[in-house]
Amino acid sequence: MTSQYQFAFWNLENLFDVEDAPPERRGDKVKRAIGKDIQGWTKALLARKVTQLASIICQMNGGRGPDLLGVCEVENEYVMELLVRNLASLERTYAIAHHDTPDRRGIDVGFIYDSGLFTAEERFNHFVMRRTATRDLLQVNFRTSKGRLLVVIGNHWPSRSGGEEASTVYRAIAGETLAYFHERILEVKGSGTPVLAMGDFNDEPFDPSLADYALSTRSRQKVVNARIPRLLNLMWRITGEHLGTHYFDNFPNVLDQFLANRNLVKKDEPIRTLPDSVEVVRLPEMVSPGDYPKPVPFGGMGKPVNENGFSDHFPIVVTLVEQD
Repeated sequence: MTSQYQFAFWNLENLFDVEDAPPERRGDKVKRAIGKDIQGWTKALLARKVTQLASIICQMNGGRGPDLLGVCEVENEYVMELLVRNLASLERTYAIAHHDTPDRRGIDVGFIYDSGLFTAEERFNHFVMRRTATRDLLQVNFRTSKGRLLVVIGNHWPSRSGGEEASTVYRAIAGETLAYFHERILEVKGSGTPVLAMGDFNDEPFDPSLADYALSTRSRQKVVNARIPRLLNLMWRITGEHLGTHYFDNFPNVLDQFLANRNLVKKDEPIRTLPDSVEVVRLPEMVSPGDYPKPVPFGGMGKPVNENGFSDHFPIVVTLVEQD
């Protein structure tokens, strides 16, 4: 019997702890970095934002919720635990894989996963260095309930703040970091190891950071036949449909992506992605009613708050299948 899983990723737009978070949840360095932006971020506002996010997550996967959800822009494990509590109606045994990153603003990457389907055996943080901040790639080696290894890498690459061109070198470094550890995983865990990268890459599928440095492509055959490990970027179809996961100046950008290695795209592999299953989740309440169908953000952190908003990114989903 074939099992089917829905994997999702969502940039949760500054899911920060409350303004007076205790020192064990927010260190002095992060407190100084976020400064006055956190003022007014009350327990009530945090609870409302989490409720809004959970209302969307609970509608994914036909109302069952995703089997694995990657997230970014979360401050700490505490806010992830709040989110999981708000998913209780799904009656899932959700667990959390998270690691505090040295990022200047304290925003992390993490995974929420059904522990009845997956076990997180190992986790690693691969650091991407820059002068003004440090972000990491979170690698978790999952074991499926059928006993197979599946490596998932969560990404949140350096932003375009300060200008796309000026910041492009940092995303190139992130892409090189992803490509390096993809190759290392295959060396250490075996050449047949399936690897799925997901995240907010802050670049589009055609940008050099993804195409030249992360070694991702739209060509399945290139990935299957490559002598050096490549990744199939599953978002090219979405790009061609002029849909965005994020909007800047009312232009759609596909910044949130899934990248699958050849062990997830070759025919007859025990675990495979279904490329045609990739979707941008755009429920009616999440989409701006104006001329441009952009996400309705929640705001906060120095921006106006809309308590009926969600995030400035849309989630993305993809289906994986596993054979007995």
